[in-house]
Amino acid sequence: MSAAPASGDMVAELARSFAGEILHPGDPGYEQARQVHNGLVDKRPALIARCRGLADIADAVRLARAQGLEVAIRGGGHNVAGRATVDDGLMIDLSSMKGIFVDAKARTARAQGGATWNDFNRETQLHGLATTGGVVSSTGIAGLTLGGGLGWLMGKHALALDNLLSAEVVLADGTVVTASEDENPDLFWALRGGGGNFGVVANFEYRLHAVGPMITGGIVAYPFAAAWDVLRHYRDVTASLPDELTVFGGLVHAMDGSGEKLAVMVLCHCGTLAEGEQAVEPIKRFGTPALDAIGPMPYSQLNAMLDGGYPRGALNYWKSSFLSRLSDDAIRTMIDCFGRCPTPMGQLLIEHFHGAVTRVGVTDTAFPHRAEGYNMLVLSEWTEPGRNDACIAWARESFAALQPFMGGGRYVNYFDGDEQGDAVAAAYGPNYRRLQAIKAKYDPENVFHMNQNIRPAA
Repeated sequence: MSAAPASGDMVAELARSFAGEILHPGDPGYEQARQVHNGLVDKRPALIARCRGLADIADAVRLARAQGLEVAIRGGGHNVAGRATVDDGLMIDLSSMKGIFVDAKARTARAQGGATWNDFNRETQLHGLATTGGVVSSTGIAGLTLGGGLGWLMGKHALALDNLLSAEVVLADGTVVTASEDENPDLFWALRGGGGNFGVVANFEYRLHAVGPMITGGIVAYPFAAAWDVLRHYRDVTASLPDELTVFGGLVHAMDGSGEKLAVMVLCHCGTLAEGEQAVEPIKRFGTPALDAIGPMPYSQLNAMLDGGYPRGALNYWKSSFLSRLSDDAIRTMIDCFGRCPTPMGQLLIEHFHGAVTRVGVTDTAFPHRAEGYNMLVLSEWTEPGRNDACIAWARESFAALQPFMGGGRYVNYFDGDEQGDAVAAAYGPNYRRLQAIKAKYDPENVFHMNQNIRPAA
């Protein structure tokens, strides 16, 4: 599909004051700029507005409205479903907006919407401070926070969205507002979980916590033959954890390219090193691991430890849902499905919820998933386009096989591009109608619909 041309006069007028860069198809840099993290996504915007600040964003939104162009918003990270770009529309690209300003005394940080968690941690860890960020540090702060914000600190400090103090938002008419507990509190409630449905969030203000710079963390890996015992032990360990300790588990392939299948536990303890050593002892003494890399390490290193498993340009297709419980039958099904995985980059991951994240009320924010338990992610990743059909089929078949063990909740940040029907409504559960009403107030024409879309209330 070729990109439709935009009106030259209006674009030329905008370009005279635009601080960033406006790219058309054929311009130098366009091909690189249009590419997103997931190599399976191949779209060609009519225009790419690479913004440098609020005024650029506001002008880009107004231009899109005036020209009838669909709008996609790109932050700094992954967006596996490809909703950060659009054929024949306008991509509002914030990836150059990476400014981060830390107030160590107040324990707050302001960050622009193009920053990644690696950018964020680099600044906050200078002061021994952090907030809950992505499990992978190349994830963008914007998408992760607006959709939820699972991360290594969530047992102690809840989700990324639970640490959001305010947001500066460009609305569908190009006006700029602040959302916080005191200003536009309805919008603030909706932004914490409602994704990019309500506007372009240019700036985020976060609460910070004393973390690191040294924490206890790392990975322990076992041969796939031990998966049954490892995953049952993982279930036992996660039945009783201190808030400071977050442990994820799963079935993965070795990152050395050998294709060796492994059962793993990956963890972060954000308390003192002495407390961390004691807390991880039941994990370290279990079985005969092929690799034990758990110990003291910088928090920034822990947050970047898995980055190599998610290279830019790799082909990705994900399916995810919360489990009702991690039963023996669910574990057997996981092992059976992973045994048939056709790609040496595929994974079945289990993310455990406990502690602070579960002590926030279901309706306190738009994000409703506050029960202790597990989120299951079927992550198919590969590099050869000729493997597309087989790798996508494996993810779909594995997700279907695990369906009997899944609960009603789903995490919108893991939605892929082909979710059908009322998946979004189901993901927000009791909060969906309120989100629809707020959507109707701030974006009644559904300008911002290239996302996990919340339809405005009629």
